[in-house]
Amino acid sequence: MDDDTIVCRCEEVTVGEIKQAIREGAVDVTGVKRRTRAGMGLCQGRTCEKIVMRILAQELGKPVSVFEPATVRTPVQPVTFGLLAEGSHD
Repeated sequence: MDDDTIVCRCEEVTVGEIKQAIREGAVDVTGVKRRTRAGMGLCQGRTCEKIVMRILAQELGKPVSVFEPATVRTPVQPVTFGLLAEGSHD
């Protein structure tokens, strides 16, 4: 793939950006995610994670099977200060 090819459509992360993240020390999907935001968009990596794994395998000379999916974060929802204050009247 060309370095200008977009891998993560949600965050518009390119192959080149992922390769750069690997050169800077990313050795797994979570490392790439932290450096590039690939997999942090609306699809949460369902579209790009396997491609990121293939790029990691190619760049690091390892089989794709050694790479685990990114760490999953529990969905979070904004809470108002008013709601927090209501719960503190013990």
